[in-house]
Amino acid sequence: MEATRASLKKLGLPDHDLYELPSSTMRFPDGAHFRIEVPTVNSVECMQALLETAKDLEVVINRIDETYGIMRHIDRELMRFIDLAKQYKVELNLSIGPRATYDTSATALTPQGARIGYRLRGVEQLVRAIEDVKRAVGLGTRGILVYDEGLLWVLNEMRKSGELPKDLKFKVSAHTGHGNPASAKLFENLGADSFNPVRDLQLPMIAALRAAIKIPLDVHTDNPPGSGGFIRTYEAPEMVRIGAPIHLKCGNSAIAAHGEVTGAKEGKKEAEQAWLVVNTMKRYMPSAIQSKAGAQDLAIPK
Repeated sequence: MEATRASLKKLGLPDHDLYELPSSTMRFPDGAHFRIEVPTVNSVECMQALLETAKDLEVVINRIDETYGIMRHIDRELMRFIDLAKQYKVELNLSIGPRATYDTSATALTPQGARIGYRLRGVEQLVRAIEDVKRAVGLGTRGILVYDEGLLWVLNEMRKSGELPKDLKFKVSAHTGHGNPASAKLFENLGADSFNPVRDLQLPMIAALRAAIKIPLDVHTDNPPGSGGFIRTYEAPEMVRIGAPIHLKCGNSAIAAHGEVTGAKEGKKEAEQAWLVVNTMKRYMPSAIQSKAGAQDLAIPK
């Protein structure tokens, strides 16, 4: 295997999972090690409860992910999402609605459907996904959650050409199903502004991802039963040490499954889980810096 490992090194990739767990020297542009991200915030009521509870608990939420799909919300609701993000100076990612699970794909509904995930089928779905992005951008959003590799490439080309705003940010979802350094590098080259690997990577694997790319990693500290149900709160300090700059994704243990419509009850619980993660960071890695609300490079809506 040595020749193969040497080939990986020539390509700028680590040649093994980094069991030595080296400390990352990279940081966010503001010098911070980590940010707090809360996914599956799929209603305005959930977002408002999350942010109000977080404020009461004195926890900064840096980024929120809506995962139900832009096309599932009326304009009025999307604008309320955007207004809350502006008010609390939090980054907002709206998710692209067209996806195999909403399409007429029979395969997506079978046990083999995980191989398709939320990707797109056919040119028309590609067109519709781009239209979803354009609608959200027109309302003021500057953060998009992407599920399809080819779509990411197209959106990045449109961003470079000026067809989409230069300050638009693209986050790659864990639903793309990738978890190795070569895939992470590919997404970075395709224009991703942050990369969310599959949710169950061990620490040496996370360290290997950090060795391969410069963009932030987005790593789950907890998950709903639908995707494993694990809660890794005590691993958060090590995730930050080896993975910075990193978004610690908190709160999904408060829900049953990804993509569900969450309400105020879930929003409150998600904020409490974020508090637990931040408190763990303060206790076991007090030197680590979290970005303040509204850090300059965040994709805050216009």
